[in-house]
Amino acid sequence: MLTDVIQTLPQVIVDGLTLGAVYAVIAIGYTMVYGILELINFAHGEIFMTGAFIGTAILLTFSGIGWLSAMPAIIVLIIVLIATSILTGFLGMGIERVAYRPLRNAPKLITLITAIGISFLLQDIIRFIAEVKKGNYIITGPSLFTGKMKLEASSLWPQFHDASFKSTFLVVLITAIIMMLVLDLFVNHTKWGMAIRAVAQDRDTAALMTINVNKVISVTFFVGSALGGATGVLFAVQYGTIDPYIGFILGIKAFTAAVLGGIGNIRGAMVGGMVIGMLEMFAAANLSGLTGGVFGAEYKDVFAFIILIVVLIFKPEGLFGKAAVEKV
Repeated sequence: MLTDVIQTLPQVIVDGLTLGAVYAVIAIGYTMVYGILELINFAHGEIFMTGAFIGTAILLTFSGIGWLSAMPAIIVLIIVLIATSILTGFLGMGIERVAYRPLRNAPKLITLITAIGISFLLQDIIRFIAEVKKGNYIITGPSLFTGKMKLEASSLWPQFHDASFKSTFLVVLITAIIMMLVLDLFVNHTKWGMAIRAVAQDRDTAALMTINVNKVISVTFFVGSALGGATGVLFAVQYGTIDPYIGFILGIKAFTAAVLGGIGNIRGAMVGGMVIGMLEMFAAANLSGLTGGVFGAEYKDVFAFIILIVVLIFKPEGLFGKAAVEKV
């Protein structure tokens, strides 16, 4: 049993890094919004899904007019990422302005229900558009990177099996890491980032210090939604097939990653996403062997939610969060 686990470890790491990077960037969107508004934006998973559809639509358009074969794949990807990020960023700002801002001082349960309603609305809108345009809501986009690569892990340790992966693995991983690093620099080393941190710490005091709180919140939604949309493009490029419901389960797992890292902590969300991705791929590869065939790979999703329950019981503030002290 242990031998099988060791043999599959290189492939688990490769697949886990890819999935973990996706979870990490989506989790950042949850944690940024929660840090300022203490709102769990459950529509964020659907913004990710919308980004996947927008990116795929742009790729299909490029393919139809012949640009996909005329331009280098990396240039096409950059164009699609930028266009999708801008569109989903404005979508996030619009959702905040129309749905969340009027309820800012309302009980948190009302805003939570509103977020769930927005997620269902986005699902149905995208499904309707996809069925009108394509006749089916399950869409397969064109392949940007078709090459396959091999990691000769057996040369490092004979017990390892070699790992194989598509060239999109490197593209997705590197792009996601770049986005996370740029966001970290933006939040910690720019004037807007300082304003975001100030509003997150104390909204009323920040307003007294001449910070435009509404504008800062709008920028936060723009940045978080833009990252979510760009991640949707990376997901579509890596896995090929998308549907209007991919945002739900991925969003829940990304939320779990945010809670694991410490909701409201951006770096914690990054680490939490990577941990969830690794554990999920480990379960998919080894769960059947570890349980003697009682549980198969299809139970890998349970891992994320078991982790959520354990964290909430024993360390509800997360790995990198700080316990809130209520002053009386």
